[in-house]
Amino acid sequence: MLRYITPVFLSLMLLAHAQAAAPQRLVLRALPLGGDDDINSKPIPAEQPLIAAPPAVPATPTPVPPPLPQATPIPSVAAPSPLDIKPTGDDALRLQIFLDEARFGPGIIDGKPGRFTELAVQSWNEVNGHPVEDWIAANTAARKTITNPKAVAVVPDFVNDWVDSDLPTKVSLQAKRKRMSYRSTAEFMSERYHCDIPYLVLLNGNSKINNLKPRDSIIVPNVQPFCLEKLTGAGYKADPTLSQRHAVVDTKLNQVRIFEAAPAALVIAEPGATTMTYVSRPNRGLIASFPITPGEPKFIKFGTWEVRNSVELPHWRYDQQLLDTGKRSSDSESLEIPPGPNSPVGVFWCGLTKPGIGLHGTPSPETIGRARSHGCIRMANWDAVRLPTLIRPGTTVEIR
Repeated sequence: MLRYITPVFLSLMLLAHAQAAAPQRLVLRALPLGGDDDINSKPIPAEQPLIAAPPAVPATPTPVPPPLPQATPIPSVAAPSPLDIKPTGDDALRLQIFLDEARFGPGIIDGKPGRFTELAVQSWNEVNGHPVEDWIAANTAARKTITNPKAVAVVPDFVNDWVDSDLPTKVSLQAKRKRMSYRSTAEFMSERYHCDIPYLVLLNGNSKINNLKPRDSIIVPNVQPFCLEKLTGAGYKADPTLSQRHAVVDTKLNQVRIFEAAPAALVIAEPGATTMTYVSRPNRGLIASFPITPGEPKFIKFGTWEVRNSVELPHWRYDQQLLDTGKRSSDSESLEIPPGPNSPVGVFWCGLTKPGIGLHGTPSPETIGRARSHGCIRMANWDAVRLPTLIRPGTTVEIR
């Protein structure tokens, strides 16, 4: 990603510091769908697909004006942290950004590396032939690659096309909307830069974030933005290379790992041997890993499946009778929830040959790895939209 080196005036830095230190208040996030009847907390029987077939394409978005300037990096002035431990401060932020852009998702970018950042470092180390628990190599690479971990971004003019502050929580009312939009400009900007609203508040202050409008400038993580406006509702077909890959969904680690068709063996056992030999070499077969939330254990469909379909901005069929009894109701009794970032399946659906199961986005990226779903595999929207660049219909998916 192109990174500017133009410094920002000291006054901007002082203002940002003062705002970050200001007293904070709670910021509303997107509410779960249906309150206590949240569809993501209930099982969906295997015979019921989540996606209407064929998926409808949403209305053509409002024409987008000329693009705004790319986010302008802010030179880092923080003292560096040690290379051999989990970093803090700006080094923690730059490591998360580095891993995210290398396709080893650290979860929400917030400058506070947690379990998902640790797993991402381990995956990156594995690919590059370093000891999996080592921090030095990843921290060193992050410092060289991500010179400025923060940037000043401008709220785009078309933001109001994707924000609906009155988006209802009842599915019967949601079905009447054209989109499952964001509920605030703050939610739009936080997901755009792979973070959450509390982190934007930390960087900019409550007043700034809670009153955002088009063309306002704010400080954000200097990460490649998730550009929702570029999604068209396209479907993706099989690909000679991508369809040969395979993905492993680890429901214990809460991570999906994507491999080339024939990854290199890192554990070797001779016939009849009682011990195994671990090979210390780069595993170039591993090409990406992302945090996920699996379903509740009793609803997880363990086994090996294939990707059946792959579509942007999916519609979702809500069937209360199916959720209550396991029996599908007539179409006249079901509801079609429109596409959008606050859809229960997010902005991308990757369906498997096991009916009703797939990898998909989520309206609540902050719950990835914490709150359980039904039998599906949830990912942050900014990670889910990368799937068609990595896997396609025909790709083998093992859920273990």
